Formats: sequence, structure tokens, C-alpha cells
Amino acid sequence: MDCIFCKIANGLIKVDFLYEDDKVVAFRDINPVAPQHVLIVPKKHIESVMNLQEEDFSLVGHIFKVAQKISNDLGISENGFRIVNNCGTAGGQTVMHIHFHLLGGRDMQWPPG
Repeated sequence: MDCIFCKIANGLIKVDFLYEDDKVVAFRDINPVAPQHVLIVPKKHIESVMNLQEEDFSLVGHIFKVAQKISNDLGISENGFRIVNNCGTAGGQTVMHIHFHLLGGRDMQWPPG
């Protein structure tokens, strides 16, 4: 298992989780680009959005539910936040395990990249 997010989700690399359940973990990004920058990572290894199977789509909905909870917990839900998923290398994905960035605590600019 060379996937860093699988190692984190399985407890092989110790990280302080902001949230954990049977499907996902959430933790702070080590290279934050916003005052609040949290990664929400499914425990199931799925390489990217393009590798989602029919049975995985409810997991994506669950991730958004977790993002809602975390944004409330961090106090960024009222002013707003951004959820980002990078897909593939040209899309900016650097870890080939699907994950979502929850960004908040500052005004987000557009276009983003």
C-alpha cells in the first residue's frame, strides 16, 4: 500500500482527525492555502472521480454532508467556503486517491486556478 491517504485512513500514519466515521476521515492539509483547509478523504481507495462506481455515489453525498458538519464546527459556514476536487494530473491532483478540499476563512477568488 503506497497510497499516503490509505495509510492515513488506516492509522499507519498518525494524523489528528477533525472527523472520522466508518466511511471517511478529515484532517488539516499540511500545505494550507486558506486559514481553514481541511481534506476529506474516503477510507475506500478510489483513484479519482473518473473511477467512481455506481455504489460509490452515495459516498460522495456523504462527503458533502461531512463538509457541512465540519464547516459548521469551524465557524466558516455562515460566511461561505469552497469545496474542491482535483481530477487527474492536469486538474491538479497530486495524490491519486479521491479527496475533497474544504477551504474557508477568507474570501475565495475567481477564477480559482
